[in-house]
Amino acid sequence: MNALEEDLQSISAETVRMLSMVRESIGFAKAALIDAEPDAASRCADNDAQIDAIQASLEQQILTVIARRQPAARDLRFLGAMHRALADIERAGDYALHVARAGIELAANPPVKKYIDMKRILEVEEAMVDATIAALAEESADQAREARAMDGEIDELYEQIQRELLTYMLENSKTITAATQLLAVGRYLERLGDHVENVNEHIVFWLTAERI
Repeated sequence: MNALEEDLQSISAETVRMLSMVRESIGFAKAALIDAEPDAASRCADNDAQIDAIQASLEQQILTVIARRQPAARDLRFLGAMHRALADIERAGDYALHVARAGIELAANPPVKKYIDMKRILEVEEAMVDATIAALAEESADQAREARAMDGEIDELYEQIQRELLTYMLENSKTITAATQLLAVGRYLERLGDHVENVNEHIVFWLTAERI
C-alpha cells in the first residue's frame, strides 16, 4: 500500500467513525424523546462535540492529502466527495442533538400525542445511517442508493405529523405551545434524514461520477 492509499484508507475509516457517532446520537435522541431518559441529551451533546472535532481534523487531512499527493480521477473524487459529506454528517449530528434537547423539555409535560410516527422516523434513520456506513465501507453505490431511498418514508411520516399537529392546534388552543415544539422536532428529524441522504449522493458520485 502506497502513501496515498494509506491516507485514503485513514480518511474512510475516520468518516465511518464519524457516521457511527451520528448513529449513536440518533439513539440518544430516541432515548430522550421516546423514553424521556434524563441523561440522554447530555450524552448526545458530548457525542456532538466529538463529531465536530473529527470533522475539523478530517477537513484538514483531506486538504493536506490533495496538496501533497496530487490524486487524480477516482481518488480525487473520493476526497472531494468526503469533504462535502463531512458537513452533512456534522449537521445530522446537530439535528439529533436538537431532538434530544427538545425531548427532555417535552417530557416535563403530558404529551399532546403519542410519538409513534417520530419513533418510526428515528428507527428509519438508524437503519439509514447503518446502510450509509456499509455503502462507504464496502464501496457500494447500490447500497448508497438504497440508503438514500429510505428518506422517502421519513418525508411521508413528517407530512403526516404536520397534518396531525395542525389539527390538534385548530381543535384545542391549549395544545399550541406543545404542538409547535413537536412540529420543530418533526422538522429536525426530516432535516436529519435529508443530510444523510446527501451523504449517500456524495458516495454515489465518488463511485460512479454520477451526480444525483
